[in-house]
Amino acid sequence: MFVFLSKLLPLLVYPVGLACFLLVLSLIFRREGWKRFAVVLALLVLWLSGNRWISMSVVRTLEWRYLPLENIPEADAIVVLGGGTDAPDFPRPMVDVTAAGDRILYGGLLYKEGKAPLILLSGGNISWLGTKGNSPAEQMAQILSMMEIPRDAILLQTQSQNTYEDALYSSQKLKEMGLNRILLVTSALHMPRSVSLFEKQGIEVIPAPTDYRVTRASWDDLKNPSFESFVINLFPNVSNATALTNALKEYIGMIVYRMRGWL
Repeated sequence: MFVFLSKLLPLLVYPVGLACFLLVLSLIFRREGWKRFAVVLALLVLWLSGNRWISMSVVRTLEWRYLPLENIPEADAIVVLGGGTDAPDFPRPMVDVTAAGDRILYGGLLYKEGKAPLILLSGGNISWLGTKGNSPAEQMAQILSMMEIPRDAILLQTQSQNTYEDALYSSQKLKEMGLNRILLVTSALHMPRSVSLFEKQGIEVIPAPTDYRVTRASWDDLKNPSFESFVINLFPNVSNATALTNALKEYIGMIVYRMRGWL
């Protein structure tokens, strides 16, 4: 039930859900003044959430907490968190790699560079979200096999249904094998919450973030835009709204997890 509510309730806070809620209120209100206020507020939410300056600024507050290390140390294992694949359901010919699929590729690269002898892939199915068949961990294993990473170097953790369980079940598996020092690979946006959760489980974490949305070049362009960029940035964009929603998801997750004593 907690997993279900944790997916459902934030939808009312995220920009699109909040804007829809306000529009529904505008249909319910009887006074014209309140109707107009709800509509204007909904439009403001959509415009601000789709604004590139606002979206990228919020995303950067999370992504740039952990920047890539110049010299990545060795560890007992590389832990890659799920979220970068889609199941090979018809008509997909194979496992699909999503925008967050950099996690898998980077984890594989770190293994090939000899940073750790094992890769633990973490991610289980949530059936009511339509994720049936192979788990995200198993899907990632298929991609790593294409990278010619030996199967005996890959560990699977297929129980977890959220980031807290990623840390809980993965840490249990690592400790059973006497492993305590990990290279944690996930999207830069997701890294602050993930690091805290694994450290709470007593694991020594070396962050290895990837999948950055805000780069130095894009940030410099945002601060000193050309005329064309300035004009384009004035208009809301669904990509920016999505990025802001993902950042809000992380902040809400931090608050809820801290309230539950998981952080």
